[in-house]
Amino acid sequence: MSTTPDPAAEHAARHWFSKGLHELGHAEQRLLDRLAQRKLVSEDVNAVFRSDLTFGQRLADNVSRFGGSWTFIIVFAAILVLWTGVNSFVLKKPFDPYPYIFLNLMLSMLAAVQAPVIMMSQNRQAAMDRLDATNDYKVNLKAEIEIMGLHDKLDQLRTDQLASLLARQQEQIDLLMKLVAEGGPRNER
Repeated sequence: MSTTPDPAAEHAARHWFSKGLHELGHAEQRLLDRLAQRKLVSEDVNAVFRSDLTFGQRLADNVSRFGGSWTFIIVFAAILVLWTGVNSFVLKKPFDPYPYIFLNLMLSMLAAVQAPVIMMSQNRQAAMDRLDATNDYKVNLKAEIEIMGLHDKLDQLRTDQLASLLARQQEQIDLLMKLVAEGGPRNER
């Protein structure tokens, strides 16, 4: 079943994009549809994106957020100082003597888990940035089309006013020509 394109939409595509409706991308076609309906094209992509996150994705974002904070660095430094201090100076029989092999194992495991979690969070952030950029493109494109439409309306208004002014001037010229042809007003002394 083939659908015939809306003539108004085809005209708008040719006018604003200098392309046929079928040549436009999905975003541009959707924009023209939203413009014709006088609807907003912008959306809160953060809310849309966050509403689709799974528990694991939210957990990864929170771990990434905490892992990249000063709180984490300070707590982590305190734990390292405490660990080395207890194992070096406090305990007579330390459970992890110098060179702290168990501590190195724990740090390696933490890094092995933390790195992919941070990468997952960064990938989601990149996807959200792409959605945000697409939304910005749609909003900017609509604004540009609206501004061009206003320019067209102003140009039409100026043209109409100029035509009206020229018509009035022509009437005045015709009236003056008629008066001159009739001999004009006479000044009697």
